Order: sequence, then C-alpha cells, then structure tokens
Amino acid sequence: MLRTALTSCILALVLVLQAGSGQAFETRAKAAFVLDHTTGTVLLSKDADVPLPPASMSKLMTLYVAFEAVREGRLKLDEELRVSRHAMSYGGSTLFLQAGERVSVRDLLRGIIVLSGNDACAVIAEALSPDGTEAGFAREMTERAKGLGMTHSTFANSNGWPDPRHRMSMRDLAILSQRIIEDFPEFYEMFAEQEFVFDETESQNRFNRNPLLGLGIGADGLKTGHTQEAGYGLTGSVVQGKRRIIFVISGLETEQARAREAEAITNWAFRQFTTAKLLEAGQVVAEADVWMGEVETVSLAAEAGLETLVPVGGSDKISAEVVYDGPLEAPVEAGARVGRLLIRPEGLEPTEVPLVAANAVAKGGAMVRLKLASGRVLRKIIAGAEGAL
Repeated sequence: MLRTALTSCILALVLVLQAGSGQAFETRAKAAFVLDHTTGTVLLSKDADVPLPPASMSKLMTLYVAFEAVREGRLKLDEELRVSRHAMSYGGSTLFLQAGERVSVRDLLRGIIVLSGNDACAVIAEALSPDGTEAGFAREMTERAKGLGMTHSTFANSNGWPDPRHRMSMRDLAILSQRIIEDFPEFYEMFAEQEFVFDETESQNRFNRNPLLGLGIGADGLKTGHTQEAGYGLTGSVVQGKRRIIFVISGLETEQARAREAEAITNWAFRQFTTAKLLEAGQVVAEADVWMGEVETVSLAAEAGLETLVPVGGSDKISAEVVYDGPLEAPVEAGARVGRLLIRPEGLEPTEVPLVAANAVAKGGAMVRLKLASGRVLRKIIAGAEGAL
C-alpha cells in the first residue's frame, strides 16, 4: 500500500482551503452523533457505536417497517386495526386505547410520531408480526435493521419499553433517520406536526415533544425519547438553506437540558461549518508508478466531484493523502479504480474519494522488458561490488 504526496494542483487547493477547525462541540450528552446529511460529513461522534437504551427513539424502527408495509400494500392507511389487551396494558405515553377498539392505521402512525404512543406501536406490531405477537415483530425489526446497515441494534419490543435486550447506537439511529427521510418522503411530513388530537375527551397527550419544532429554525423531525435508564434523548433533523443535519443525543438529565443541547448542536452545526467544492470530477490529483508499462506512470483522477463541509475560522490545514496498491501492473485501463484520496478536515472524520486511471497504459514490449532486466542485473552487480569492499 503506497501513500503518496499530492500533486501541486490539489495541494494548492488544500492550502487555499485553510478553513481550520471551528470550536469542537463539547456535548453534555452521554452519547451523540451529528451528520451533515447533504454531504455525508460526520461532524461529531461521541460513543456513537455503543449500544444504549434508546427509549422511544426506537419507535423510528417500528415506523420504518410500517411505512414499508403500507407501500407494499400489506397495510392500508384507512384500514382499522383491533386493539389487544396487551397493547392496552402499556403505560407511559399512550393514546389511551381500549381493548377491542378499532383504530385506523393513519391515526396509529400519527399517534406514534406525534404523541409517542406505546400502545399504538403494539397495535401496529401485532398486525405485522409473523406470529401475531409483539415479540415476533421485534425479532423482525432486528433483522430488518441489519439489512439497513444498523449493526448495533437489537429490539425486544416495538416502542422502547425498558428491556436489557433492547439497544441501539446513536449512529444506527442516524442511519435509520436518513433512510426514513430518503425512502418515505410521502410520510415524512408527519414528523413536523406539533399537535395531534386523537381523542377530544383526552387532553393529556396531544403535543409533539420535539423541542425544536416551534423555534422556526427549520426543524422537521424526528423523535424524542425518555426513560429513567436512558435519560432524555432526541433524534433530530433540521434544514437550513440547502443543508440538512441529522443528530442524535442521549443521556441528558432533564427535558430542559435536552432542549438546550439540541438547539446548541443545531446552531453549532450550521454556523461553524461551510460547504466547499474540493474536487471536480476527472481532476488529476497524483501520479502512480506503473510496472511493465509502455510508460512508467499513470495519472490518478477523482472519479466524482467532491463537495464537503469544512470548518470556518481558525488556521489549521486540511490534510489530504493518496493511497493505492503499487506499482500498478500494466496494462492499466482508463477509468479503472486504482486508488483513493483521503481528505481530513481538522476535527472531522476523513472523506474518501475513489481515484481512477486518467489514461490507459499498455503493457510494454520487448524493449521495456529488456530495460527492466538490464536494470536488475546492474543492481546485482553494484550490490556485489559494494559487498566485496
């Protein structure tokens, strides 16, 4: 594996973008993950891969599976599902559903998203479970999460009720949020609803607990969570201009602390970073050595353009590095992936750009092989002479 210095063109670009690191955010959350959804840049990661009790934030997984079922026709929005005694038995945040009552799928989904209904989750779970039980649905949730690339998530129920087997990481919650936003835009607008009156006679639970929705800062989702074990958490999404950030925080001590931390993270993420165009598609960034080719090097070019976030202010530099297995053996096809460019803004995770051969290099003929053979013989003669001295 060779790691090469950058050519002057990309090096000059990096030096121009001496944006440096804005102040790193010192979060009070036990664990946190902040992602710039637009560019894929990870802005903050604190114990982001540690499986933790997610509380009601895990309802996002129930919603994802339910959205899939509606799209596939296994559930219909106007279909009414029967409430079981098991679903009715849940306490905490509920829709005050009664056993035997029938509720539309649309109202159940809104009841989960806006009101965090534990009972509504169980009704959906039992309807979609392969064996008609919430536990069976939880097993299906776990398998579906693996398919989405969520490697630190296991589910014991549909709503985040405390259970030692029920765990999610902050990164997994961000992955899930991305998928909901991208895969189900027709349902995503429900996450911005601030109030849902399911039953006029019950006024105890009607407002969305997301503290950012009413601030006019572009917040449009996703889900709060709280248990004594998990503390106060929030999976949030905010859009400002062309940028969207997704963040997950967990382990705050109070509801007020959660609100302050969520707003502070949002302000930091939008004000301390700026979008920069670092590369154009096809831009040559380095030269790679070629073995047995008609020429000795080949140009390496960015497979695609790169627009990423860089910190504003300060004077620290962005570092960049070309990595490839070399020397490359001829023939080399134009456009073939042969390496990668790692760009590391200070304080952020590296961004990787595939590098391709900018031009073809044919295998060298007899004269090339003769030249290489002569070189090997000459090196042996020199080495032998030096050893005799």
